[in-house]
Amino acid sequence: MSARRRYWMMKSEPDAFSIDDLARAGTEPWNGVRNYQARNFMRDGMRVGDGVLFYHSNCAVPGIAGIARIASPSYPDETQFDPASHYHDPKASREQPRWYLVDVAFERKLRRLIPLAEIREHAEELGEGFALTARGNRLSVFPVTTPQWQLLLSLE
Repeated sequence: MSARRRYWMMKSEPDAFSIDDLARAGTEPWNGVRNYQARNFMRDGMRVGDGVLFYHSNCAVPGIAGIARIASPSYPDETQFDPASHYHDPKASREQPRWYLVDVAFERKLRRLIPLAEIREHAEELGEGFALTARGNRLSVFPVTTPQWQLLLSLE
């Protein structure tokens, strides 16, 4: 018997990497995450086939732009080893990598962007533990429960 499918929200600034970029690429490594809690979600929690809400952040109208899926088990993020990379980590080594990533595969662009303002209107239904609407939460990767996933997609 297989484990139940899990769901996640992954944020990206659209001027750096948008849902359209993922659609063109098909599958892309989700590199550059430098937050331990987000890293742990990718390294320890994500499984191939899990659903992803692709969220555009730090833009004029932030919101959920599309759906993707986890396409690989976690593996070390190569950017940590590259001194020329913005994401280089001099404390990381190939023997003891600090940062991990997963590959993310495009599924579909939503018919319309679900803006953060609209998501906030459903904060009570989403619950106190929903990271996107929690005060002070800046995580770029976090879990979404099945009821939250269903509610958010019903807004499309």
